[in-house]
Amino acid sequence: QTAQDAVGHRASGQQGPAAFAAAAAESPGDGLIPGSFSGNVALTSDYLVRGVSQSNNGPAIQGGLDWDTGAGLHFGVWGSSINFKDGGEATTEIDWSGGYAGSLGDLLNYDIGAVYYWYPGAPGALSYDFWEVYGKASHDFGRFTLNAGVNYSPDIFGGTGPSTYFRGGVTVPITDKLSVSGEAGHSFLAQSNPTPAVFPDYWDWNAGARLSVNGWFTVDARYYDTNIAGNCPAPGGKRWCGSKAVVAVSRTF
Repeated sequence: QTAQDAVGHRASGQQGPAAFAAAAAESPGDGLIPGSFSGNVALTSDYLVRGVSQSNNGPAIQGGLDWDTGAGLHFGVWGSSINFKDGGEATTEIDWSGGYAGSLGDLLNYDIGAVYYWYPGAPGALSYDFWEVYGKASHDFGRFTLNAGVNYSPDIFGGTGPSTYFRGGVTVPITDKLSVSGEAGHSFLAQSNPTPAVFPDYWDWNAGARLSVNGWFTVDARYYDTNIAGNCPAPGGKRWCGSKAVVAVSRTF
């Protein structure tokens, strides 16, 4: 569990192209602090959140640090470079997360928590900063794993009002180093009369493959798309919301 994965759109998801870094290798603490720590770094050809580019269709560098207390509670911080074409008011996104993860026997694994999205340097009047609560669950059927999740914010990015995001996906292992996966999500943005500058309710989806290379780094190649490419209200228009292929390379420690 990483801060990025916890988001569902970044994580995780997003989740976003760096969400695969969630499988971080844990290292034991030094005895003074209970639990274990893990970290991740990634370079991606584009940083997407729920199908929409956050880096002006350009590359982004990302990284995070997570603490698993060993008692279900976990905390993390994750960051990414961004480019909103807003005159440079925000160049970095930093996500702070905390939650509780557990399992119901062999039935499912679950995780509930909250994430605060911080955009240092952006004026408060832009209302970039916001927080979400999330819940997610997964079940391993052996030959494949199903997952589902929901995120809710009382006032999403830009101060445009409440947002609820539902998502579901499947992961199929091909070998111990290669897997394929796909996910679809729907954003309910509580906009009764969307304007050209405000996102309407929309769908996003992605599909791709993930390969672990000699246990040293991971490559994720993925196709993304939405159903609002033709009327995307983001500054980059169709380029930000349209179909695209994204390749990301990550290293965990």
